[in-house]
Amino acid sequence: MRLLTALIALLPSIGHAETHVVNMLTRGDTGAMVYEPAYLQIAPGDTVRFLPTQRGHNAASIREMLPEGANRFIGQIDEEISVTFEIEGRYGIKCSPHYAMGMVMIVDVGDVYDAAPLPDAVPDRARERMSELLGR
Repeated sequence: MRLLTALIALLPSIGHAETHVVNMLTRGDTGAMVYEPAYLQIAPGDTVRFLPTQRGHNAASIREMLPEGANRFIGQIDEEISVTFEIEGRYGIKCSPHYAMGMVMIVDVGDVYDAAPLPDAVPDRARERMSELLGR
């Protein structure tokens, strides 16, 4: 009976997915054209809410930076979207109109040990910002 009671007590914590909020900003604490935070380490099943805190931005997956089997997504400009990340791996996220200006972020889902290097197709400013994020 004690074992059953202990298992029932653990049920609320099993499979409890979190929601993480990311602000899309023209000017933020970390500079211009940024997501804040620009890096997330989350668990499979967690959701990220992308908020258009300042106008003119969206959140879209970077095709070359998706784990195998993951679905692409693209939000409209000034649209709040929520994305649930089920597949482990490294995801690159961009603001479509400001990608070349370096408005990118990284979402690592689960334990990411041997993620592929940044693809050649990533624009220079975006590559610099992602390299900085990964160097932290």
